Amino acid sequence: MASAPMPDDWQRALVVAAHPDDIEYGLAAAVAVWTAAGKEVHYLLATRGEAGMEGVPPAEAGSVREEEERRSAAVVGVTEVEFLDHRDGTLVAGPELRRDLAAAIRRHRPELVVTGYFGATWTPPGVSPAYVNSADHRALGQSVIDAVADAANEWIFPDLAEERWTGVQYIAVGEMTDPPHEVDVSATVELAVASLSEHGRYLELLSDEPVAEQARQVVDMSTLEEDGGRRVGFRLFWG
Repeated sequence: MASAPMPDDWQRALVVAAHPDDIEYGLAAAVAVWTAAGKEVHYLLATRGEAGMEGVPPAEAGSVREEEERRSAAVVGVTEVEFLDHRDGTLVAGPELRRDLAAAIRRHRPELVVTGYFGATWTPPGVSPAYVNSADHRALGQSVIDAVADAANEWIFPDLAEERWTGVQYIAVGEMTDPPHEVDVSATVELAVASLSEHGRYLELLSDEPVAEQARQVVDMSTLEEDGGRRVGFRLFWG
């Protein structure tokens, strides 16, 4: 079945990720489409990714990765970037994380909440051995979905100071294989590459290839279709 376009009857989105650079591995191309159309998009990061740079102590890496994320967000038109300061690598799906996410949803008041793919593996069904998805990604994704309901409920976290928010219309979860909905990102590929390239110090530790080449390979892998078109896919849930 062909993918349907993403719904357009919303104005403000909150994109939620576990680490700096998660959004830039594909989703940022869709963000660039939305901001170019006049939509307001905010970013929410559960951690600062401080455990993600080999040889760089977390106290140093966290500030580096935060700054890289703020620069990469600006490339695609995002100026609001919030960090929750959970510890990188130890996210747990449960009330503590849900509470912080629900409070943030109430602060940002989105109609669309977006998060990345959080399945158990990155590998298509039936392929073995498979690439295991990050524990942080798995924990965050489920907690984001639950936190949307929490943000609308006055009794689950009654100590939250933020006024409850019932305005989330859709939750969009990144989907790599046969997505039911998609965003045509043909016009924003270069912005997506430039956005990921802002994670320069992080990418330099992953490969000897130049940062811009790494970024282009990632964007191609996450957006390029067999027919030459470009898309970012999503699975939608009601808010």
